Amino acid sequence: MIERAEHVYRELGRLFPEAKCELRYVRQIDLLVAVMLSAQTTDAAVNAATPALFAMYPDAAAYAAAPEGKIEETIRHLGLFRAKAKNIRAAATIIALDGGVIPNNQDYLERLPGVGRKTANVFLSEWYHVPRIAVDTHVGRVAYRLGFAPKGDDPAKTERRLMEVFPAERWSDLHHKMIFFGRYFCTARKPSCGICPFVGCCVEPRL
Repeated sequence: MIERAEHVYRELGRLFPEAKCELRYVRQIDLLVAVMLSAQTTDAAVNAATPALFAMYPDAAAYAAAPEGKIEETIRHLGLFRAKAKNIRAAATIIALDGGVIPNNQDYLERLPGVGRKTANVFLSEWYHVPRIAVDTHVGRVAYRLGFAPKGDDPAKTERRLMEVFPAERWSDLHHKMIFFGRYFCTARKPSCGICPFVGCCVEPRL
């Protein structure tokens, strides 16, 4: 399995040497809000909505003080916008009461409304550069197809399995490369199996 991990990391680096977070942000609160908005929504759609949102709400206190429904108006075209607006406002209220700074603390983040382990992992990896693997649908699909996790494994178990075979210093980079591979190459419906460097170890090649 370690040999496979080495091969996968090397080839992913060749395919996507510049893989990185595609969400656009400047401030700490911007990043957290963008990641919260990205659930079941493309990064491109989030990036289209956030410039206006970030201009209106420069910090946690501004989100907390937003009139009921105002955040909804700005993100109305995004999926699950009502629940996301409610959670953003609630999370921002907690952050504002705690001084407005989001700490480098996994437990704190996961206690915030609308922030699960995946969102917390992305935030910690991107803002604080803490080694993390955030398992979204792309990472989960790629981990299964490349034989690192069984089909139907929950994200937490997939995360642990990947952490066992890849060294910690590669986790954050691996996360981005696996997302790019799943988003642009090993897609759910039409994967590029004919030119895939992993077709020999894939559990469901479609040739």
